[in-house]
Amino acid sequence: MITLKSRKLRMLTAGVMLSLAMGMMVGCGGEKKAATEKVMRVATEPSFAPFEFQKEGSKEFTGFDMDLIRAIGKQAGYKVEIQNMGFDALIPALTSGNIDVAIAGMSITEERKKVITFCDPYYTSGLIVMVNKDNNEIKSVEDLKGKRIACQIGTTGEKKSRSIEGAKVVAFNTQSEASMELKNGGADAVINDAPVVGYYLAQGGAKVAKTVGEVMEAEEYGIAVNKKNTQLAQDINKALAELKKNGEFDKIYKTWFGEVKK
Repeated sequence: MITLKSRKLRMLTAGVMLSLAMGMMVGCGGEKKAATEKVMRVATEPSFAPFEFQKEGSKEFTGFDMDLIRAIGKQAGYKVEIQNMGFDALIPALTSGNIDVAIAGMSITEERKKVITFCDPYYTSGLIVMVNKDNNEIKSVEDLKGKRIACQIGTTGEKKSRSIEGAKVVAFNTQSEASMELKNGGADAVINDAPVVGYYLAQGGAKVAKTVGEVMEAEEYGIAVNKKNTQLAQDINKALAELKKNGEFDKIYKTWFGEVKK
């Protein structure tokens, strides 16, 4: 005969076992969710406004590239984690697997394509020469022979600078440092991407500097991934195409550049 005391004990034991079982199910589900969460480790060099930069006193990464990669991550179902890295360290970090994605106003070149994969282009740019406002001697890139040129290390601006006959080239870690070198008289000119120079001038640089000549060597920017990571490249390309189709890409573009190019 089962006593009342025994029945209560059995009911209590059953309740405990049910609670444990439910806890294990919830725990397993949580572990499964965490295991399947996709993370996109992104690196950028945040001194390339308006594409990527940090406002004074802020650690937040902002700019066109930053808004775009976050939107791509959201569209593709990735959690985007962004870190600061020198421009010349981005490709080595990709090839070694320390990061998944590099986005930093990076021009698509045949040389870079030998070691990394570029996703579909998302912006068309070009190079421009910037000089101090009172400089009336330099009117185009043709006048830079034998001159002192400041640029950013690892960029197509540096490559162009070093191709100029007799030029004394100094490459800096950031575009801001190159611009400061020009302002302080340590350089006769700066060669960098036209939209970056334009943004610098619009933010107050026009008081001391100006552009000369025409935009040179139209080039496309691309998001870079490891050559082995074909699935990620496909996910990014698909998300980018969807953002362009649903109007989100144009919305982001307009935020940073105004009129949308068609």
